Amino acid sequence: MMTEQRKTMGDPSVPPQYTGKQVDLDAHIDLPDDQSASNFFLLAKSRLFDVNNWYQIAEVPVSSFVLTDRYGGEAVKSRPEEGDRIRIDIPGPGPSAGDGYDWVEVEDITEENGPMGERCSITLRPTNNPLKLNDDTAHFFKDVASSTIVVERQGHRVIARYHGRNEVVNTDTDSVVDNTRNTMVGLGAKLGLSYPQWKSLVAGIVKRP
Repeated sequence: MMTEQRKTMGDPSVPPQYTGKQVDLDAHIDLPDDQSASNFFLLAKSRLFDVNNWYQIAEVPVSSFVLTDRYGGEAVKSRPEEGDRIRIDIPGPGPSAGDGYDWVEVEDITEENGPMGERCSITLRPTNNPLKLNDDTAHFFKDVASSTIVVERQGHRVIARYHGRNEVVNTDTDSVVDNTRNTMVGLGAKLGLSYPQWKSLVAGIVKRP
């Protein structure tokens, strides 16, 4: 089941909203008992951290994601760490600042286990292209924006959530072409047209095998 929310969630791993657009959405699955839910949480958690396979995990794949190290080299490891970069290939032309790709940094990873359930999350933030010697943000949003994906178990239920915060279109680059492209993609995001990858990803994370 998928729902979309327009309120700030009480979650310390999600950056606060103070400017631009906010997006909250979630999907969940109900299991027959706590043990089944705990086992499924482990599967959902592995899907969350399997960045290179997000394209396959998403129910309706749109964008592809490649995990790299902080220098932009494709990582041999399969699990992201804080400081790693992710190269995103969105359909259509990409920014020249990103060599045709949008780039985000893995800003935060959390994992928690408690008496009330289990939880993990990853927060991504627009960043520069690590393969270029400049600080221009190679993304259609400015680096005040963030994307947080959360997977949690609450009793018999396993939930995947997406939270977009402070989504402001990046039109401050030195490239007129990039500014135009970012405006078009960012406008689509504001209209809810560029988030099928997030909607389908959270649905895929909690999809029954």
